[in-house]
Formats: sequence, structure tokens, C-alpha cells
Amino acid sequence: MLRDIDNYYLNQEEPTKSCMLALRDIILALDEDVTEAWKYRMPMFCYKGKMFCYLWTDKKTRQPYIGVVEGKRINHPKLEQGDRSRMKILRINPSKDLPLKAIHGILGEALNLYKKGIVKIK
Repeated sequence: MLRDIDNYYLNQEEPTKSCMLALRDIILALDEDVTEAWKYRMPMFCYKGKMFCYLWTDKKTRQPYIGVVEGKRINHPKLEQGDRSRMKILRINPSKDLPLKAIHGILGEALNLYKKGIVKIK
């Protein structure tokens, strides 16, 4: 039986489905302490149990994005704050090559917030 999180990915239309599955693999490969969870009815990724980032699709454009939980602490030209107070998002065009340098840079910086103790882990 498939888990809710598996169904979430499988129910996406192409090319969004392939894009989100690739992003999932990239995020999980960042660090052995990054795990995947199903929270708030979305794929959430945690570092040592603390929410770190998530995958979602924009309601209007239907394009995927990576939500960075502590995004407000990261300055990167590709990150969008919008009307969020804490989180920022990195929009991904599923029809183009993934911006791997931006993804690794932003998520690496986010992970360092946890590893250096700037964001407390229980």
C-alpha cells in the first residue's frame, strides 16, 4: 500500500512529477541526517527531526518550488519572500534543467544554520 507522501508525488502531472521526484532525491542526498516526512499534507524534509524544507506547487502557475523553512535568514537572489514572515521559496521550472548550483547553495546554507546551532535542534 502506498503512503500519502508517495501518492502526492504520483498524483502530480508531468513534467512536475519527474521534477519533484528529482528534487526529493537531491534533498535527501544533502546529508545523512535529512529525512522525509508527511506534514501539513505535504512532503517535508527534516534535519535531525527539525523541519528544514518542503516541496509544493504554486496554486496559480502549478509549478513546483522548494520552501525553505528558515529562508528569512538566507540572502539569495533566487529566493522569494513574498508575504511570508519566516519562509522563502525557490521556484523551479519543471520544463528546464534544474538550477543545481542554486539548489545546493541555498539548501547548503540552510543546513548550516542547523549544524552551527543558529537554529536550535531539540
